[in-house]
Amino acid sequence: MTRLDVIGNVSKDVTRYPDHRGSTRLGGAALFVTLAAARAGRPAAPVCVLGTDLADVPQAPGLDGIDWSAHGEAEGPSTRFDLRYDLHGELVDVRTDYGVAERLTDHALAHVDRHPGSHYHVCCRRPLDTAAVLDRLVHRGATFSVDFFLPSAEDMIRSAAPWLNKTSTVFVNAAEYRLLQAFTDTAALPEVVVTDGPRPARVWAFGQQAASVTPPSRTPREVSGAGDTVAGTFLAHRSRGATPAQALAEAAEAAARFVTAPSFPIPAQRRA
Repeated sequence: MTRLDVIGNVSKDVTRYPDHRGSTRLGGAALFVTLAAARAGRPAAPVCVLGTDLADVPQAPGLDGIDWSAHGEAEGPSTRFDLRYDLHGELVDVRTDYGVAERLTDHALAHVDRHPGSHYHVCCRRPLDTAAVLDRLVHRGATFSVDFFLPSAEDMIRSAAPWLNKTSTVFVNAAEYRLLQAFTDTAALPEVVVTDGPRPARVWAFGQQAASVTPPSRTPREVSGAGDTVAGTFLAHRSRGATPAQALAEAAEAAARFVTAPSFPIPAQRRA
């Protein structure tokens, strides 16, 4: 089975909720998409840059199913996200320090040149130069899917628009889907997965609804990473021949388990 190489960030995340939930934990879209794909049985590797503070993440408990051969390391702090949610799990504010992820674009482009035969998933988030990466993937004839992050989605969807009809799948939430419709012809896209919190998730194929699944009702500990879990799980099942409806049902169930599970702690740095 072709490995899924996930271009994006692995980060330190701080989450906050009005009811005093929240934690400091290991996060990042590249981590969560990769982990979900690996748990669903597909080989997967994060294409990321880790700073010195997260250099020990590849040896962290619970992450041994991930292929870490595509990550890079750099001196300096890793990406940090401070995420504030409302009681409904909607993101209301995010503060970011990108740290060594400023080097992600160069790392990703070099990786694509070395491994054009991989299937790629691109987490279209700052500071990645999304246009440069997607252009390189198309130029190399690679297959790829993409997702977005609402605070930067308008800029990123606009940047990605010329290449979106080359994707295998686009993952968005309901608000991002409206932006996607504003910047591209969604009827030209082979597959779009739209999540909407506790409301039905849907798959659209060339503008026609191909599947709809209502997520299981669970009380979440954390919502950050749920969409990434949907993406990784969906891609893993589709790669094995599952229908859109089958893959979406598996993805919704995996996301429901993810949001109720304990978070991954940030591993302690080894002493020199």
